[in-house]
Amino acid sequence: MAVIEQNITDQYALYLGDCVETMATFPAASMHLSVYSPPFGGLYHYSSSERDLSNSRSYEEFFVHYGYVVDELARLTMPGRVTCVHCMDVPSGNTGNDHLRDFPGDIIRLHERYGFHYIARYHVWKEPLGVRNRTMVKNLAHASVVKDAARCSVASADYLLVFRRHGDNPVPITHPHGLMDYAGERQIPHELMEYRGWTGNQIENRYSHWIWRQYASAFWDDVRIGRVLPYKAAKDEEDEKHVHPLQLDVIDRCIVLWSNPGENVLTPFMGVGSEVYGAITAGRRGIGIELKPSYYRQALRNIEEASAPDFREALGQLELPEAPA
Repeated sequence: MAVIEQNITDQYALYLGDCVETMATFPAASMHLSVYSPPFGGLYHYSSSERDLSNSRSYEEFFVHYGYVVDELARLTMPGRVTCVHCMDVPSGNTGNDHLRDFPGDIIRLHERYGFHYIARYHVWKEPLGVRNRTMVKNLAHASVVKDAARCSVASADYLLVFRRHGDNPVPITHPHGLMDYAGERQIPHELMEYRGWTGNQIENRYSHWIWRQYASAFWDDVRIGRVLPYKAAKDEEDEKHVHPLQLDVIDRCIVLWSNPGENVLTPFMGVGSEVYGAITAGRRGIGIELKPSYYRQALRNIEEASAPDFREALGQLELPEAPA
C-alpha cells in the first residue's frame, strides 16, 4: 500500500496511507514529539479497510497490530523525548450488563515493552449528560438508576497517557520566559497579566506559575470540550460511528510542554488533522498519517487555514523524505 497521496510543505507533511508502512520510511530519532488518539480497541469502527486497527477480530488482536505502531514510534522518537496517547476505558458492550476494559493500562504495558517509560496520566473531565446524549449508553441513563442502579456506570474521563523514550534528551525543551499562553476555559487573574513574558527571575513569574498549576494537575477539568476542528464533513455514509476529535486545548498543552518551536510533531492517526493543526499554529512542523480518504481530505481543508502564508511565517524544519508511492 505504502502512500496513496501526500502533501508536503515547509510547515507540514501529510500522508494518506498505512501509518506503519509510512513511518518505516522516516529516519530514526527524527521526531521530537508524537500526539495521537489510537483507535479505541473494540469500541468504534472507522472504516472498512483491513488495515484499520479498529477492524481487528478481537481485543487481543488489536494489541498485536498496535504493537507494530508503538515499535515504529519507539524507533522514530528522539531519546529522552515524549509520546502522548489519548484514550479512555473501553466498555465491552452496550447491553446494560457489560463491563469496562482497562484500555489505558494495556496501552501502558505495551509501551513499556517497547522502551518507553510511563511518566504521567491526565484525566480530562466530561459532563455525564453530554456523554450519555452522544453515546446513548444504557448505563448512563437516568432510567437505569431508577430501574437498577447496580447496572449503572460512570461518564469515564478521557485520559492522556505520557511516555518518555529511554535515553538522555540531547535537546532540552526550554521555556526561557515561562509559559506564555493558557489553553483552557478559566480566566487568568487580571493582576497576573503584567508578568506575561517575564524576563527576570522565573521564580517571580506569577503568570507562568498560574498556567503551570493548571497543567500540572492530574485532573484537567478546564478543557473546552467543544474546541475541536470541523469533522462532520469527514463522515462517510458507511460509517458505523464517528468519534469527536481530540480537543485542541489538550493538543496545545502537549505541544507547548513537550516540544520546542521548529521541532517535528508526529501523529500516526491523523483523523481530521487536529494535532497537525496544533503543531503549525504553535510554530512547529506537523507530520500526519491517515488511512481513511475522507478524513485525509478534511485534514487538508483544516490545515490549509493554519498554514496560510499570512497566518505564520514559513518554518525551516528538519526535512523528511518523500514516501514512496
